Amino acid sequence: MKKLVLLTAIASLALFVSVSFAGGGFDEFGYNYGARIFVGKADGIDRKLDGKVWGDPTYANDHLVMKWSKAWDAARFHGAPWTPDAWVNNEWNGKVAGGTGEIWHYKIIWVGPELSNSPYWREGGYAIWGEFEVIMSHGTINNEHIWEALATPCGYGAHGAPPRPYTGKISVTWGRIKVE
Repeated sequence: MKKLVLLTAIASLALFVSVSFAGGGFDEFGYNYGARIFVGKADGIDRKLDGKVWGDPTYANDHLVMKWSKAWDAARFHGAPWTPDAWVNNEWNGKVAGGTGEIWHYKIIWVGPELSNSPYWREGGYAIWGEFEVIMSHGTINNEHIWEALATPCGYGAHGAPPRPYTGKISVTWGRIKVE
């Protein structure tokens, strides 16, 4: 019985490892294009491990997790047209050895060259890179939390649709929340 349990555990581990590395896994810079994710020192995002991010050493040691949508991947790396389904998410952590000490989280969507006149533009964001909107940007510098942008709606895939108000009833009694 112990051998069966051990063999099952080994087989499960082998399956986990093979699934984890399917699609190529991470390269030396921190990219896993099959999973559409970057994890590592920001130094690697420009695909040069030179202690700089696009020539600037300021954020090179910060830890970055970057995720992007299938539509972003298709347009950015494979020549497909940009669509409202294209987004990228950046989570910077400078609270690491040699880091800036800053923490930032950005949500960025494609809105097109019309920017604030685009049907995909969301109130509360700001323009970046000529065709994109930062729909959420907040971070911490010197232990002070800062909001730069919080668009409405703030989720991916909303395509500029107005938020739907909740029309039901919410009541709170002795710390219990009841939603009808």
